[in-house]
Amino acid sequence: MKNQFVADVLYKIADLLDIKGEIYFKTRAYRVAAQTIENLDEDIEIIVRENRIGSLPGVGEGISKKIRELVETGKLEYFERLRKEFPEGLLSLLSIPGLGPRKVASLYKNLGITNIDELRKACIDGKLRDLDGFGEITERNILRGIHLLEKTSGRVLLNVAYLDGNNYQEYLKKFDRIDKISIAGSLRRMRETIGDLDILASSDYPDELMDYFVKYPDVQRVLLKGRTKTSVLLKDGVQVDLRVVGKESYGAALQYFTGSKEHNVHMRSIAIKKGFKLNEYGLFDKKTDKYIVGRTEEEVYNRLGMSYIEPELRENRGEIEAALENKLPRIIEYDDVKGDFHVHSTWSDGSDTIETIVDNAKKIGYSFIGIADHSQSLKIARGLSEEKLIKKIAEIERINKKNNDIRVLCGTECDIKPDGSLDYSKNVLKKLDFVYIGIHSKFKMNKKEMTRRIISGMENEYVDFLAHPTGRLIGRRDPYEIDIEQIIDAARETNTLLEINAFPDRLDLNDINIKFAKERGVKLVLGTDAHSISHLHFMRFGIATARRGWLEKKDVLNTYPIKEIEKILQK
Repeated sequence: MKNQFVADVLYKIADLLDIKGEIYFKTRAYRVAAQTIENLDEDIEIIVRENRIGSLPGVGEGISKKIRELVETGKLEYFERLRKEFPEGLLSLLSIPGLGPRKVASLYKNLGITNIDELRKACIDGKLRDLDGFGEITERNILRGIHLLEKTSGRVLLNVAYLDGNNYQEYLKKFDRIDKISIAGSLRRMRETIGDLDILASSDYPDELMDYFVKYPDVQRVLLKGRTKTSVLLKDGVQVDLRVVGKESYGAALQYFTGSKEHNVHMRSIAIKKGFKLNEYGLFDKKTDKYIVGRTEEEVYNRLGMSYIEPELRENRGEIEAALENKLPRIIEYDDVKGDFHVHSTWSDGSDTIETIVDNAKKIGYSFIGIADHSQSLKIARGLSEEKLIKKIAEIERINKKNNDIRVLCGTECDIKPDGSLDYSKNVLKKLDFVYIGIHSKFKMNKKEMTRRIISGMENEYVDFLAHPTGRLIGRRDPYEIDIEQIIDAARETNTLLEINAFPDRLDLNDINIKFAKERGVKLVLGTDAHSISHLHFMRFGIATARRGWLEKKDVLNTYPIKEIEKILQK
């Protein structure tokens, strides 16, 4: 699949046009198209071949032609011309959190900075602080951004790894001499970012399987080829390792190559205390080396006196102790969710109408869908005035009259202003089915001020949910400076549900804060923050994060029947 390749080129075009100073709507068109292609559930090559590019949301005629050229030739003449106008390393500056195209253009034109190393040195030497729009604080923030970028370098977001891993696995399943196959490693644990992809297989024909493995169409280069392990680099830069083991070792190997290092060390120590040795080949008697079990993960855990530990929990955060005492929670399942509360429509900055969103929610099997467009202060996202919001409420009422099999809930993602007040009056808020509040401006407030700002918003009697509570964008923006414990305690006191935002670059709250919120008696809500119907499937990543945070079905509002949800929201 060339989806990510095409999306990346379109993103880079938008970035270069921004640096040139092109009008906002032109650059936004490329970003919208890139986002659409990045989140497609099918192969862009098939869509091009069947002449369906024009039907994709947000993809106009001009960009359609460019996509076709990219897919059919692997190159785009327009992009190559545009790229030659700038030094090669300039685009890398845009990957630094908080550094946008205008600032990059200024750095290039005024200081001749063309790459990250030059920028780092300029910040250390204090050369930015006299530039218009910069300053000493900006220098410090850029250095922090460079550190953040380097910390996450070489890792990809969960959704990218998930697509790569599952596509590769489906390809391998077509090899008719394979017995068992599974994703392993950090992807199976559904971590928020992934380094290398691990796939584990069992086969009596490892040589033939390895030959088939390296012929996958998206392989760019074979890094290592052997009988038990082969590594390749995909065209999008992700490394994939395939390990092949015998049937008697498959379960032990899957357990070993799934758990975190800390989980596995703890498991081995438990095995030793019980008179065993545990490794990727199986569980063995410590004295005689006699093979005990290893065909399935379940029998490995059970033989050590534990209940089965779900992959997402294997981080050595108390799951082993709980498994030994048979006290593991029955964590939320991927099919427990009955709807999505956080979806944006064309009323604000979404790309689809409410009716289109409803039709797609029905196909997923949801019993409800929540429309939460932005509020009036967020002009860049076409936030709704109070008058427009009233009209949207009326439209949703009309849609509900036509639909008996799904309930459309009318909500808002209402801005918390810097002073802690909300962007809509109480008279408007009380007309809505639910109210999200969130921070979308003034991200650099100090810890005390930002914490107070959020808690003030939560104290409004009409507020139900706090959207993306820490505000982080993975690899691009650090969380706000807040006292998360105070926020969680305030959520309990005000009966505000904290969101697990399922958008892959947010996954906010993260798993550690989710577990803490659960322990403090706070309930949570899942929302995709979808701006396109293709984003609705991001719910899987929110559920995965909830599972990593030890949440049970009862802890998540989305799992409740719609009538019960409406009663809870009315309270």
